[in-house]
Amino acid sequence: MKIKLISIGKTDEPYLIEGIEKYINRLKHYVSFELIVINDVKMGKKNNAELQKEQEGIQLLSKINATDVVILLDENGSEFSSIGFSEFIQKKLNAGTDLVFVIGGPFGFSEGVYQRASSKVALSQLTFSHQMVRLFFVEQLYRAFTILKGEKYHHL
Repeated sequence: MKIKLISIGKTDEPYLIEGIEKYINRLKHYVSFELIVINDVKMGKKNNAELQKEQEGIQLLSKINATDVVILLDENGSEFSSIGFSEFIQKKLNAGTDLVFVIGGPFGFSEGVYQRASSKVALSQLTFSHQMVRLFFVEQLYRAFTILKGEKYHHL
């Protein structure tokens, strides 16, 4: 079982990089985890949101294996409590497939990426920067594993 997080665009802020690395290192005690960052698509003066989503979608889909279960981090996805998210992860773990979570670009996902996904998860109804979402996601994934293991990180 392996979990990948694929994201568009680099994280620039040192404090976010430090936090992301902290939780990725903690996650390695529970699961094989990989963060894949795809470079931003530079549109120049064209600035066409649909074209940008399509180009990002091609890059995203190239990083996904045929057997991967793809879960989009999307504002219209299912919302969970931390315990509910841990239960969601446990069900996916029980299936024995590799999971790929995807954070899209600034305009969202292409239709091809939506079609490839098996589900969508919303981290919040609030809007966060793509850079911050990476940190929030890896922390919540770490929290989910500590809940599943009955560890004290998450206080009930």
